[in-house]
Amino acid sequence: MLSIDLTGKRAFIAGVADDGGFGFAIAKRLAQAGASICVGTWPPALGIFTKLLERRKMADSMVLDGGGKLEFERIYPLDAEYDVLEDAPEDIRTNKRYKNVGDFSVAGVANRLVEDFGDTPVDIVVHSLANAPEVKSPLLDTSRKGYLSAVSVSAYSNVALIRTFAPMMQQGGAFLSLTYLAGERVIPGYGGGMSTAKAALEADTRTLAFEAGRRHGVRINTISAGPWASRAASAIGFIGTMIDYCSANAPLPRKLLATDVGNAAAFLLSPMAAAITGSVVYVDNGYHTMGMAADGLKAYQATDD
Repeated sequence: MLSIDLTGKRAFIAGVADDGGFGFAIAKRLAQAGASICVGTWPPALGIFTKLLERRKMADSMVLDGGGKLEFERIYPLDAEYDVLEDAPEDIRTNKRYKNVGDFSVAGVANRLVEDFGDTPVDIVVHSLANAPEVKSPLLDTSRKGYLSAVSVSAYSNVALIRTFAPMMQQGGAFLSLTYLAGERVIPGYGGGMSTAKAALEADTRTLAFEAGRRHGVRINTISAGPWASRAASAIGFIGTMIDYCSANAPLPRKLLATDVGNAAAFLLSPMAAAITGSVVYVDNGYHTMGMAADGLKAYQATDD
């Protein structure tokens, strides 16, 4: 039987703070394939996340197919807006949610991984990070500060992760990020610079696949997933409408599952995808192929008659 085997591999997933997002679904599938899992969690969410785990509030969602359960080898504080701790403003470093967690920068997490697991501590890095403080604002009304913040946290952070982690990866290392169709098509209401950030993430995937592939021998891909009602996505304000529209118009009118993304990620991050890099892989029931709404043809035929 052909199967994905990640036994002996360690994955670091940046951006897991609950059990409702794609990052968590990817963690479960990688663990199912035998990988050990470390995660990076935004400091303001870290306390709640660890308490949920300690109190077994997520016990059901931690169960793996066929038995066993997802275990996090380490949970590190991570605010990927900052490459090094010195980049964080004083008011952030002294904030009650930050000041006692240690070095929460990208470099800080990398250093902790080296301290815990040696000079080449990871085989897999997943970027599951996105944030735009003005996501409900049309791009035309987005401030410069809001725009740059969206691009910094949602796109440049992937550059920072790859630059920092690629030199300390095991042979055959692989990176993966998560994008969305708004990076190439207009999704009204997906604002605040997030569409720009996703476009940058996809362009960077291609460039970094070449640069880091030649320099470090690693692979870099991104998954363009269909809309999903994660807690973070709910900030958009109309995620339910996005999901319904996608389901109504995709070639496959089935419900998109988080496990669909987890399965695709497990493949792309495994040796089975050794020749795949620099790619945007769509996991959206084929919605990205459509150039007209499914009911548009009916309306056209009705007019023609």
